[in-house]
Amino acid sequence: MNDRPTAPMKPQSQSQVPGRIDPMSPKPDHGEHSYKGSGRLAGKSAIITGGDSGIGRAVAIAFAREGADVLIAYLSEHDDANETASWVKDAGRRAELIAGDIANPAHCREIVNKAVQAFGRVDILVNNAAFQMTHESIDDITDTEWDYTFAVNIGAMFRITKATVPHMKPGSAIVNTTSIKADTPKPTLLAYAATKAAIQDFTGGLAQLLAGKGIRANCVAPGPIWTPLIPSTMPPDQVESFSRSVPMKRPGQPAELAPVYVMLASNEASYVSGATVAVTGGRPLI
Repeated sequence: MNDRPTAPMKPQSQSQVPGRIDPMSPKPDHGEHSYKGSGRLAGKSAIITGGDSGIGRAVAIAFAREGADVLIAYLSEHDDANETASWVKDAGRRAELIAGDIANPAHCREIVNKAVQAFGRVDILVNNAAFQMTHESIDDITDTEWDYTFAVNIGAMFRITKATVPHMKPGSAIVNTTSIKADTPKPTLLAYAATKAAIQDFTGGLAQLLAGKGIRANCVAPGPIWTPLIPSTMPPDQVESFSRSVPMKRPGQPAELAPVYVMLASNEASYVSGATVAVTGGRPLI
């Protein structure tokens, strides 16, 4: 679409991590007024981590309009999460909310237990929640932050997936969010990029482990996407130049990711497993 905001973006920052949608300028497009469903996920149930905003919100809206009930797991952004849930309910589907830190292994299992109690099963798992911080020097990365980044981005993915698989039937799907940074790591996002590479390898191995169960596993590799993670974890000058390096010269909107998650979750992707789908504004993966 030609009316998408282009770089340079308005310099801005948020002091709270994770960020919120309301202070962002311009507001991200999650497909609230554009996504049209066609029953591709009718009768299915899904878990989406980081479902309060950004890519997670866009996926929740799309899944609901395709006919799926959705459990939205999030950290503490209650207003954003409740708004996402309202969009799911507007589509005529059930929305369940659970707040908490997925760095805590016990909370990972609580997420799955709540979904199973609510829906009776899990057909789709979207491991999307992530943490990042920007640093100019490795000296600025503390042991605590390094460990926390891995706990949220890859440790929780393992634990939530492990807890979910016993409740999945043949035909179920797992979609993990990696990043273009897995292939082209940005030095100022050292810990984040390392976890995203781990996610890509985790997904490839997982697809092989679960093939015999009839469960597929794939990942999506976004490029620069306009979400609250950007102004809350990057200095204003980097927010301003955000996405200038991609051929399309603009950040992607969360709504532009959602159709890929729908495809990978649907029966139309029955022979797609172990894949990484790039949504990067024209920059190829290596």
